Amino acid sequence: MHLSSYLATRLQEVYLDGKWIAHTNYSDLLRKIPVEIAVTQVSSLNTIAHLTYHINYYLAGLNSVLDGGDLDIRDKYSFDLEPISSEVDWQQLVNTLLTNAKSFINRVKKLSNEDLAAPFVKEEYGTYLRNIEGVIEHSYYHLGQIAIIRKIIIKENA
Repeated sequence: MHLSSYLATRLQEVYLDGKWIAHTNYSDLLRKIPVEIAVTQVSSLNTIAHLTYHINYYLAGLNSVLDGGDLDIRDKYSFDLEPISSEVDWQQLVNTLLTNAKSFINRVKKLSNEDLAAPFVKEEYGTYLRNIEGVIEHSYYHLGQIAIIRKIIIKENA
């Protein structure tokens, strides 16, 4: 299997249809969460909506780079979610995340081994391969947070 196909498969699993590692994925999990749960604050944790925005923020920025654009994303803006006030707003955020995930997966599939070994924007950021692996790890990390926060909210409201 070509390395870019392997990476795309891993991304497909975490975002769209995998169940192997986490027994869920963003698509399945987020579609089960109503807006009331998505915006509920648990202690000092980020809300599910904020985590969804955060993951989407990075995917949108990385898609831009893979299209030949600049790396314009900054950590300090990665949780700057506009208020979610309706189920429509929440579903729009979820759909945007899933659309950006599909686009990212398709872009990754097209990368050659030479592309994957090349520096990502700046040499200090590592290679494309290292950054894509980082996206996978980062995505699973926050998927786990979302799953736990959802369980806490459901248990507290039972």
